[in-house]
Amino acid sequence: MSPGSPSATQPALSATAGGQRTRIKICGLTREADIDTAVQAGADALGFVFFAASQRYVSPDRAAQLRRRIPAFVDVVALFVNADTALVREVQDKVAPELLQFHGDETPEACQRHNQRFLRAFRIGGPALPDAAAVVATCQHWEAASAWLFDSDSRGYGGSGHGFDHSLLDTVITLPAARPIILAGGLNPGNVSQAIARTRPWAVDVSSGVESAPGEKSAASIQAFCQAVRAADSLTD
Repeated sequence: MSPGSPSATQPALSATAGGQRTRIKICGLTREADIDTAVQAGADALGFVFFAASQRYVSPDRAAQLRRRIPAFVDVVALFVNADTALVREVQDKVAPELLQFHGDETPEACQRHNQRFLRAFRIGGPALPDAAAVVATCQHWEAASAWLFDSDSRGYGGSGHGFDHSLLDTVITLPAARPIILAGGLNPGNVSQAIARTRPWAVDVSSGVESAPGEKSAASIQAFCQAVRAADSLTD
């Protein structure tokens, strides 16, 4: 079993299990001011995108600069899409992320070869994962992930602002070996409370839903998003 791999009998974690709060990840950060706002608003994790085709792309050197603004106990997540090993290692060396996130067509073996905890993203609701049965069948190959992240199916590998039918998760979140659930895809300050009430995820992940332009976050939206998550938690305590 690789470092950080879960036990096959470890129960799934939800936001309300044992009174746990919903964690917040804000992804696609490119500016110092946005990092400061996210930290002050209470984000638990911040994501950098290392996919060159993304409007939120940052180079490893730029990410290393931004990383220095992030205090202790706020995790850095490095997002890759079908990246080669050299890029992943460069990011590990320069940025020292706490978690890797694989959002492309990587195999389980490819994700585990970097000897670091990772999140596996699934793009659901499209041709590859059109229904709940397909989601379950695919996720069962990914018990080594530290969490399963569910996003909408989009050509841009996330950040589209489009949601998906959350009923597609009804079966997978009940699996005995399910990993902690991270809900993404079309979340914003106006709908995140309802999404939490519907799916009870371990964490939520937002990018375009708190932006004024691609890669440029809105301070007011970040603050409103975090406040909405906390409000949802108070209703499920």
